[in-house]
Amino acid sequence: MFSFCTDPDTLGQANWLACYLTTGKHMGLYWSFVTVLVLLAITAPLALAFGFGGAVAARSQIAPLRWFGKGYTAIVRGVPDIAFFMFFVIALDQAFEWVRHRVLCPSWTEPVRQGNDFVVCAAAKLPLGTAPQWVHELYGFGLAIVTFAIVYGAFAANVLFGAMRAVPRGQIETAEAYGMSRRQAFWRILVPQMWIYALPGLSNLWMLLIKATPLLFLLGVEDIVYWARELGSSRQPRFTDYPHGDWRLWYFLGLLVFYLAFTKLSEFVLERLMRRLSRGQATMGAT
Repeated sequence: MFSFCTDPDTLGQANWLACYLTTGKHMGLYWSFVTVLVLLAITAPLALAFGFGGAVAARSQIAPLRWFGKGYTAIVRGVPDIAFFMFFVIALDQAFEWVRHRVLCPSWTEPVRQGNDFVVCAAAKLPLGTAPQWVHELYGFGLAIVTFAIVYGAFAANVLFGAMRAVPRGQIETAEAYGMSRRQAFWRILVPQMWIYALPGLSNLWMLLIKATPLLFLLGVEDIVYWARELGSSRQPRFTDYPHGDWRLWYFLGLLVFYLAFTKLSEFVLERLMRRLSRGQATMGAT
């Protein structure tokens, strides 16, 4: 990146370190921090939407919808995250390709399942074999977002379901007695008040989501843990212009500082939000 980086062997210690930290692979490390933040920014509201839908479904008076909401919450929460990530991404990817295969290749006569192989026509592959690398990376990132949202949406559904039940039933009955419909009482009375009860659980869920971001590597996304391990490992002169010993300790120490700082900032923001939501509420958070 710097003009003086043409011959690493002639550099002083400070210049060597500056050149080393601006190599192409280190740019991948820095970009992976942005990837994690973008993942959190998209996944958090999407998981909250899944959770709200699951909680509403679990409260429904329509039995199949209620069974679906409770089943979604129980099944996803009951499966270990790592197992769900490894299974669901493959299943979702194959489901997309199978649908495209049925639409784009109706004349295909061979079975899709051939032993342990899943074979579809070339036009049905996602992404296409001729697609540029950034399309493959974006597709993998999209699958990661959907998977994270479904998993943590189930936990959010459980939190929101409990928060809805915590709102005093008498307030809903009073609203209905004043002429509100059940729908109006739900949106105007129940939903605004449930957040104060849900925020502690959602705060914990946000922290868990932050800590789960290293699972991106299992989904084929080069995350910060991958790059820390890759860059920190010993590098010999024949493999790189910037040889060094085993520096993984320092790289992972940097990740430790990043995660601790990010969670501390999250705690500060969530505490301020809790105080704001507690204003005028007859809860412990309002005192």
